Amino acid sequence: MQLAKNLHEGLPPPESFYPESLALIKGDYMYYHSGCDGIDDRGWGCGYRALQILCSWIQDKQIHDDYITRPVPTISEIQGGLVKMEDKPSNFCGSKSWIGSVEVALAIDYYYNVACRILHVRNGEALEDHKEKIINHFRRNSSPVMVGGDADTAAKVLLGICENDKSVYFLLLDPHYYGETPTKDTLVSQHLLEWRPLSSFVADSFYNLCMPRISNITLSDTGSYKRSGPEEDESTLSHGECCNTDSATSFM
Repeated sequence: MQLAKNLHEGLPPPESFYPESLALIKGDYMYYHSGCDGIDDRGWGCGYRALQILCSWIQDKQIHDDYITRPVPTISEIQGGLVKMEDKPSNFCGSKSWIGSVEVALAIDYYYNVACRILHVRNGEALEDHKEKIINHFRRNSSPVMVGGDADTAAKVLLGICENDKSVYFLLLDPHYYGETPTKDTLVSQHLLEWRPLSSFVADSFYNLCMPRISNITLSDTGSYKRSGPEEDESTLSHGECCNTDSATSFM
């Protein structure tokens, strides 16, 4: 399986952006997309692919920091993990059932011992109210963010944020590409990698942002991750917890 890496690099921000508003991920990720492993998951798999993109970043981070890690889980392993932690029934394995932000957070905790913050946004327009939280996430944790919604059913990965005098812009990577390993130009031409203005988000859809939190992780004596406690004013979701903002999190 050949995957493209860091496809956003070299993509210019919107014209006349405010430099102080620019915040991007740091580190390396691989672009998992529909069919990249021979499984035709078109129509149901984008949540899994977004999760795999986040996992690839976490895996690379753990390797570089000399932490114990594991390979990016397959779709089958993701489904099996959700069944083992009793989030899903046994018939979930082998199905074409969607997953969303909460399942992504649970899987990241299960496989990598990394807790995620779930940032609930009541509608697309309200994303602007949370821009400082998103900027702070990238500057503190540097990790990519999975974006899921309800009326907006397409899972996406958020790689950055910036602003100019017209709008807040979000750098989004969409896993809905199907075909041979793409180049950056291929994804840009298909609008699967681009800076999107606030107006591109669906006004009547809520959004859940799954934000892996690396900054509160330290190295244990065994070489694995241990948490040093949540940061002030930040809630996290980990295995065994439920999210009080969204109980129906399935995205196409």
